Amino acid sequence: MADESDIVSRPLLIVSNRLPIVVKEEEDGTWNIRTGSGGLVTAMKPVLQRHGGCWIGWPGDAHGAPIDEMLGSVGDEMGCKFSGVPLSEELIEGYYFGFSNETLWPLFHDLLGHASFDQEKWVFYMDANRRFAESITEEARPDHLIWVHDYQLILVGKYLRELNLGNVLAYFLHIPFPTLDIFARLPWRVEVIRALLAYDTVGFQTGRDLRNFVECVRAFVPESTAEFEGELAYIQLGERRICAGAFPISIDFDYFNDKVQDKESQDSAWYIHENHGANTFCLGIDRLDYTKGIPAKFHAFSRALEKYPDLHGKLSLVQLVIPSRQDIPEYKRWKDRLDRLVGEINGRFARHGWVPVHYMYRSLPQYELMGYYRAAEICLVTPLKDGMNLVAKEYCACSYDDHGALILSEFAGSASQLKDHALIVNPHDLEGVADAIYRASMMPVEERHERMQGLRKNVREQDIFWWVNSFLGAVPKSSTPIVASALATELPDDE
Repeated sequence: MADESDIVSRPLLIVSNRLPIVVKEEEDGTWNIRTGSGGLVTAMKPVLQRHGGCWIGWPGDAHGAPIDEMLGSVGDEMGCKFSGVPLSEELIEGYYFGFSNETLWPLFHDLLGHASFDQEKWVFYMDANRRFAESITEEARPDHLIWVHDYQLILVGKYLRELNLGNVLAYFLHIPFPTLDIFARLPWRVEVIRALLAYDTVGFQTGRDLRNFVECVRAFVPESTAEFEGELAYIQLGERRICAGAFPISIDFDYFNDKVQDKESQDSAWYIHENHGANTFCLGIDRLDYTKGIPAKFHAFSRALEKYPDLHGKLSLVQLVIPSRQDIPEYKRWKDRLDRLVGEINGRFARHGWVPVHYMYRSLPQYELMGYYRAAEICLVTPLKDGMNLVAKEYCACSYDDHGALILSEFAGSASQLKDHALIVNPHDLEGVADAIYRASMMPVEERHERMQGLRKNVREQDIFWWVNSFLGAVPKSSTPIVASALATELPDDE
């Protein structure tokens, strides 16, 4: 793991759709606030603490909570500042649930059948991004490096330039960037690609995403030039030189490696093993989303049981589905489909003392999640498309005895790093995934250890702190002034 002192030393202003906090109303009517525990928080916390930086985002739907006071309190604890961007319910509905998740999310995951193109929701998206930019100008100091995150906030950099903010602007996209023929379907493709060029540095998860971006720049910004220099691409647009690169995000390896070995996690793993008897089990952990390929996973597991009868009574699939967007009808229908598939598989193959699929639709406390990582002999990660997929890396970090086997979709961003030691599959190829399940369940101990040692080495050396260093190391010290022609086409007002 990179030491805290290795992180590039600049005052940061982090911008994300949501602040990394959880606000909860207790039964007695009091409000409680705590910081989140995700990888981005883990990576940014030491930087913000040392330099007294700032984090800007929507504080969530907490009507009646004294948000400013609570953000001040948690900011004092972390040694930085949190600033909330107030957004109305109508704006959240149109900008976040609408354009972000009904247009950009499916389009960028190559799932055109799920994408809608609604002018009104595009206007909401512009409005929200403009409000974020205005909030940033209120907090930004001249020495702040402003780092904007993810697909909900692509336009923020453009609006900051229009507000004459001269700070260095960096942007990181956590989801995939689509190919030219997919991106071209977006009616606002020129506006989006030019908005990304308002940043000084643009980061992606994989080299494939980077190449797709450069191809789109060449197609839709013809006056620009783009050249690769080593692992980075440099785009010349007038007097401006924009850096773009692939910087695969990761996890805090040491945290997972240590946490899985504490007593609570070990007790959980023992209980899970006892509950499953002597059976080997594959572990799947996915958020409820059509990009995760859960139905295809179920079909592939069913095919493995058909094809390899000697797995009967010996191998189970434990699938944890994390609830997501439960108020959206499409997601409820998606869950109903999963329920039916599990019932069909268990109804067909189950016998006394053995259930093929154990299906849980809920979130787990961390110690229990660690227990499942520790107890599972196989982890089955088969999204149809994913920016990175950190479940694969968390599983490797928790396999401290080198006994686990990872089956990984070639369309997960993490496959670009882990392909040499994982069993790489095409999630659409049910026969191939079924064969991989059988191979992993029968893998010799020596091969299993060798593969997992290679996986753990990669995740340990390229952890979340390495990611921060590599990205910020590519950000220039100063920003080239931007001229109006570089930002045309102009985005219309939201009136």
